[in-house]
Amino acid sequence: MKTDVIGRRPAGTAGRMPAALWSFWSTGRPIERLCYGLGGVLFASGLLHLCVFAVDGGPWEGPVSWRKPVTFGLSFGLTLVTIAWVASFVRLGARARTRLLAVFAAACVLETTLVTLQAWRHVPSHFNNETALDTVITRFLAFGGVTLVVVIAWLTVASFRSARDVAPSMTLAVRVGFVALDVALAAGAAMIAKGMVVVAGGDQQAAYTVAEALKPAHAVTMHAILVLPGLAWLLTFARLPESRRVRVIALASAAYGLAATLVIAVSLVRFL
Repeated sequence: MKTDVIGRRPAGTAGRMPAALWSFWSTGRPIERLCYGLGGVLFASGLLHLCVFAVDGGPWEGPVSWRKPVTFGLSFGLTLVTIAWVASFVRLGARARTRLLAVFAAACVLETTLVTLQAWRHVPSHFNNETALDTVITRFLAFGGVTLVVVIAWLTVASFRSARDVAPSMTLAVRVGFVALDVALAAGAAMIAKGMVVVAGGDQQAAYTVAEALKPAHAVTMHAILVLPGLAWLLTFARLPESRRVRVIALASAAYGLAATLVIAVSLVRFL
């Protein structure tokens, strides 16, 4: 029976999808399973706070709202699971893989926990230097953000090393996905940096307005790392030749890149 290199399971029809999905857990490395579990907890936290919002009400937008623990929980939960999965297609040493994923998981948990804490305290999580505790939390959030950038940059570079047991279509999807994620993190860093400059100028409220401008660019590039490798994985069930899978991923990457470029251009006009 033919084995598909990118899925580590026999290629077949859609009926094999549940078993193929389960194999990522059952055959995954301990650090990958830990990340899957923590990602599930963060995602559940986002759903829980959506219920809190439904009961408690209040504004959805703004620096003090239940939106932040909802979006951070859902986004970081999904991202942690995605990075653990996608990293399995990246050529890394066992020790480096464990350390990178452990640090990334810790940063995801830190960011989500601190944002959630501030939501329950009914104070802004970012650009907040009102009290000593708020200042410490703001600095830890910045530290967590820098940590995420460093880990993703490392994985991006590693993704451009050839991995013999990974199909070219998946390799292409992973590389494009990581580059897009780098852009998302750069947009997030720019939002924080400009916001902090405004705060230093004495106008904390204006910092939130400034940061809003790049949110669409940050969002549209964030989850290409799931969409494109996910598409590459789904194509393994279509019984297409690998050359055609590569073309499909290339076209999907170009379409995604074009859409992201348009969103980024509009966001930059508002931001600058």
